[in-house]
Amino acid sequence: MIRSLLLAALAATSLSADSYSPGLLRVSPGGQYFQQADGAPFFWLGDTAWLMTQKLTRAEVKTYFENRRAKGFNVVQCCVVQFLTDKSITGSPALVGEDLTKLNVTPGADPADPAQYDYWDHVDYVVDTAAANGIHVAIAPVWSHMVRRTPLTAAQVRLYIEQVAKRYKDRANVLWLNGGSARGHENTDVWKVIGETLQKENPDQLVAYHPFGRTVTTDWFKDSAWLDVHMFTSGHRRYDQDTEGRKYGEDNWRYVLEARAADPKRPVLDAEPAYENTPQGLHKPEEPYWTGADSRRYAYWSVFAGASGHTFGENSVRQVYIVTEKKPASGAKGFIMDRLETDGARAMPHLKALMLSRPFFERVADQSLVAGVEGEKYERVLVTRGASYLFAYIYTGRDFTLKLGALSGTTLNVSWFNPRTGESSAAGTVANSGTRTFNPPGDPAAGNDWVLVLDDTAKNFKAPGSL
Repeated sequence: MIRSLLLAALAATSLSADSYSPGLLRVSPGGQYFQQADGAPFFWLGDTAWLMTQKLTRAEVKTYFENRRAKGFNVVQCCVVQFLTDKSITGSPALVGEDLTKLNVTPGADPADPAQYDYWDHVDYVVDTAAANGIHVAIAPVWSHMVRRTPLTAAQVRLYIEQVAKRYKDRANVLWLNGGSARGHENTDVWKVIGETLQKENPDQLVAYHPFGRTVTTDWFKDSAWLDVHMFTSGHRRYDQDTEGRKYGEDNWRYVLEARAADPKRPVLDAEPAYENTPQGLHKPEEPYWTGADSRRYAYWSVFAGASGHTFGENSVRQVYIVTEKKPASGAKGFIMDRLETDGARAMPHLKALMLSRPFFERVADQSLVAGVEGEKYERVLVTRGASYLFAYIYTGRDFTLKLGALSGTTLNVSWFNPRTGESSAAGTVANSGTRTFNPPGDPAAGNDWVLVLDDTAKNFKAPGSL
């Protein structure tokens, strides 16, 4: 059952916190996209900061969300209890006696008084600071590590989820991530209890499931009534490292096609592509690192294949690597507060602006318009369109040929949109018939990525990415 979530949208342009007011977000008719209460589109642009409730101070939380608001992010994925031993930055444990059924809650919430300001007061602050900045928090109430390593009964899990769900029932900007890098066919009873309990307690808040790397929720939960959003984790392996299972390698667009084919229809998101500034393969720092260009490629590939948005991640930010830690995970090379201005983070909002600058809900993926070679791996061209516009993304800047005539109008305005800067340049007009080869600016090379934009001339659209 597709349900609604009390959320509010952050416009593609930067808004002040005072201008933000919650609205009701629904899954759009047809199940493909999100929309606000007034019918306006919502494009999920997520960031990842899994352990922020455990590791960041109040001042750092404020700085982080202000930075992400200014860039145009409107969702942040985080986990509130990864292990039974979790504590906040001030040393307050999440649980009493490491008992999942007993939240460590003390009277009062004065941050100047350690006896009052407990772990869950700090989680409240994270959620409310996000809301003040027009950002939604996708909360994982548990993580798969704990579920795998700790003997938990369904009754224990249900009691914990009931408490957490009730605490955030009235927070308009909260949605939920079941799982947590989890295989749905393992500990299935736990995931079912979590999903069904969240649905029962908070029926207006959306529930997704964050799956294990290189899997998609349609593998296990396509018929589950508690699931509102399909997610996949395309993961951190390059083509030659992905030797098991589907063997999609970096082709995250293939997961979108799988999820889009499932019924009932739900929004689809890549919840964890390769993190920027992370070793390829994730665990070996001696390997090459994923770059901002790779982050763009994953984002445009998934969205142009039909995803309802995209979640970005940067290595130091996603793990919330702080100065008091002796060693980072996965070869991170900087502390979180020093890694908020990366190439990938600065480029992601341009995708959101582009998608919102044209009629949103009519957009479909349409590879039938590629004439000849679609291309393999980095050379692939992906096409998405509405009735009167078309976007075609090419990561390497190579020439490609399209079949014209599917859009409305007799002539088409041609422009090139730069995913690195968000700028566009007009490139004349063409007749809306026959086939035509397009030559992106610059010389062909990995990372010289461009979006071809074709618009029905009669529609008088603004420049791509302009709202």
